[in-house]
Amino acid sequence: MRLILIFAILCGFYNETYGKVSLDIDKKLRTLNKPALKTIKVYGDVIDCIDIYKQHAFDHPALRNHKIQMKPSVEFNTKTTTTPNNGSSKPITSQIWSKSGNCPVGTIPVRRVSRIDITRASSLSHFGRKTHHRYSFLDNALQHKANFNLTAERLREPGSNNRSEAIIVALGFNFVGAQSDINIWNPPGVQAGDYSSAQISLLGGISNSFESIEAGWMVNPSVFGDSRTRLFAYWTRDAYTKTGCINLLCSGFVQTTTKFALGAAIEPVSSAGGDQYYIAVSMYLDPQSGNWWLTCGNNVMGYWPGTLFNALKHSATAVQWGGEVYSPNVMMTKPHTKTPMGSGNWASSLWSRACFHTNLRIKDFSLQIKYPLYLGEYVDEHNCYSTKLHRDTYRAEPRFYFGGPGHNPLCP
Repeated sequence: MRLILIFAILCGFYNETYGKVSLDIDKKLRTLNKPALKTIKVYGDVIDCIDIYKQHAFDHPALRNHKIQMKPSVEFNTKTTTTPNNGSSKPITSQIWSKSGNCPVGTIPVRRVSRIDITRASSLSHFGRKTHHRYSFLDNALQHKANFNLTAERLREPGSNNRSEAIIVALGFNFVGAQSDINIWNPPGVQAGDYSSAQISLLGGISNSFESIEAGWMVNPSVFGDSRTRLFAYWTRDAYTKTGCINLLCSGFVQTTTKFALGAAIEPVSSAGGDQYYIAVSMYLDPQSGNWWLTCGNNVMGYWPGTLFNALKHSATAVQWGGEVYSPNVMMTKPHTKTPMGSGNWASSLWSRACFHTNLRIKDFSLQIKYPLYLGEYVDEHNCYSTKLHRDTYRAEPRFYFGGPGHNPLCP
């Protein structure tokens, strides 16, 4: 009889807990999936055309009375280099879903979130969010130490135990824009629970509580439920502790474009020894509104309102280009994850084999768009992933190659 009573109590507790979680998921879905004026269905994605004035961004307390800015007051004036390189790549100018339809004027395309998407997360509060990180080199940037030893700085204080990066960094104290052309790949074999990304980031603040905006591509089975390469953006104002998220999975980023959807798949992707593809990404501060604008290709995607930030309200102190792998099995945890970074090949493989950033540019208070004066390379796990800043000739535009296979005989 006692066992039956205990069983009944446990069943009641389970049903009560499951019921509450289910209700919380329903509430989250209603918050994220606003009523659609039009729906476009393609393989793996459902794109809803949402009223631009009813998007999730305006649920943020700081944006309740926000007046939407439809276009930036200035342009970044992105210029592609004319210096010769061996090999050329093709720009991505559209996404797969747009071949099946378009969102009407006055709406924005938003990838629909499913119940299954949310239940894959470790918890409702962690859905679409990174874990806490730190960048000790930001403290040097605040002291205006632009020419620095990044490797020594990072070795003294690792960023986290679940993230492995291969990056190149520019430090300063007045960055108001940055860009790069990001080579697009689909890294094979990204493990469940891991993600692999290539991005550009602008950062400000102190090492343990920095602010960041970032964009690029990622393969993230936990969030998207597949291994396709997808466009992403991210923001945080507390080093990924409680604020910010991927794409539009929390309120904050204000989308204005009708042509690109954050989180939607990107195709085609580059192939080893074959055609190379890239997406041009830039982020820049609007001097009139204080908003940080994001462009992908020729599309002005939208902006992060300046009211979301403190340190990034007027400028950034660091720009970071490169790749990232998140996994519980990195940074001395064995066996190391098999999740690759970039193309999955070492940076030394170079053109058409390794992933790269090119046309690296920054904009500072001089308002000139220029190649960074000082750059520091860093790899968290040099036996697992790698970097190489390379010129084909002394006149060629530099390419920053990065990536690697993860688990291998030297990275057990």
